[in-house]
Formats: sequence, C-alpha cells, structure tokens
Amino acid sequence: MPTENDDFKPDPTLLRVFPEAAVGGYSRVNGDIEFYSRINALVDEKSRVLDFGAGRAWWMFEPIPEMPRRLRMLRGRVAEVVGTDVDDAVLTNPSLDKGLVVEIGKPLPFEDASFDLVFADFVLEHINAADAQDVADDIMRVLKPGGWFAARTPNKWGMVGLGARAIPNGLHVRLLKRLQPDRVAEDVFPVRYQMNTRRTLRRLFGRHRTYVYGNTSEPAYFGRSVTAWRLVSFLNRLTPPALSPALLVFVQKTDD
Repeated sequence: MPTENDDFKPDPTLLRVFPEAAVGGYSRVNGDIEFYSRINALVDEKSRVLDFGAGRAWWMFEPIPEMPRRLRMLRGRVAEVVGTDVDDAVLTNPSLDKGLVVEIGKPLPFEDASFDLVFADFVLEHINAADAQDVADDIMRVLKPGGWFAARTPNKWGMVGLGARAIPNGLHVRLLKRLQPDRVAEDVFPVRYQMNTRRTLRRLFGRHRTYVYGNTSEPAYFGRSVTAWRLVSFLNRLTPPALSPALLVFVQKTDD
C-alpha cells in the first residue's frame, strides 16, 4: 500500500534540537524505536499478535522515519496480526490481518491463551477506572502462558500527563490542533489516566511478572517551537525517572 513515507524529511525543529536526526530521520530519544524494538525482540515468525486499540494505523498514511515504520509493521513478519478498537476505522487498518470492533470494557472475542503478544500503544490512558481491572484481566486471559503484554502510555505524573489532566477533554482537539497542526481530530480521544502510574499498573497486573520504566522522547506535543523543544528537553534531563513523560510497560504472563 502506498504511503507518504517516500516524501519524509526530518522536521526542521527536530533537526535543530536533535541534529543526529539527519542520519536516518530520527533522534537518539525516539520513543518508537525504544518501544517497538522491544516488541520485535519478543516475537518471531510463529507469533500471533494482538494490537489492542489498533485504530487506523495513522503511521501508514503520514510521513514518519523509515526505521520506526519498519519496526511497527509486524504483518508479514509474524504468523498473524489481529487488531481491536472501539472505532470502526480498525476494519480497514492495512497493518492487520484482521480487525474487530470491540467496546471498551467488553470481553475480547478470543479464546483463552490465543496470543503470544498483546500490545497497546497510547491506549491505556483512555480506559475508565471502572473498566481498568477487567481490561487488564482480559488481556492476560487471551495471552499464552509466558506471553507478553507491552504498552506505552503517558505517565500520570509526567509533564504531558499533568498538562492533559489540567485541560478538559473537550478542549484537547482544539489545543492539539494549535500545537500540532498536522494532527487530525480522529486521532484524538478522551483521556482518563486510570492505568498510568507504576503503582496502579503493578496492582492491576500484580500476579504476573511486571516491568515498568520511564521513557523520555522527542517533545512533539509542544509543536514546532525550537525554544519550547529545547526548554522541555532541558527540563526532561533534570526530571527524575519517576516523573518521565511516558511509561513503558512489559508484563509476562505466569503459568496458570
């Protein structure tokens, strides 16, 4: 399927703040590289994978660096990629072998121990408190013993999480349109931040092997201002790991 990736050029703001992006198009702190490299390390050609909250695969239609795009594209390199989402855009997601619409809080329509890996990329922050434990339990139910759940989500106590919670959900589209003019409204969803602290994640997945660590990537949320990027990047270097902007979560299912 054609993408806009052939036209990709590193953003001038990115190059000013992270000049190494001239080599391959991405910075040394690119969050996609960190998250999807670990996912790739956990799967092989026999793996069955579930993309929980798959959406429309925006990264296939918008220009991004080639290496993150390759790492994201698991279809064709694993046995099967299935995707679920609350939005019917998942039905035409070209990165999936199969897409299904599933309401948040509803049981996943799969048998127990169906998948080798489940991943959720910036999805957990949209789940209500009332659904959080059911969602966590259902994800682990469909994983095979020894399989992995991988998630990337904003840290509730990080700069982005604090800012997002301070702004009413109804204003998120308007604000992000100003900061990120190229971001489309269909990729903006209400945030809840009920699965977004280390303590909460360890409680929700408590009986399984849970690894959570902070991640600081390019400050894309702050638009294209070089001054803002440099200021945020400086503050991030001073920020303790507990307050990192994002959390990377890896949970290995223990034997039932």
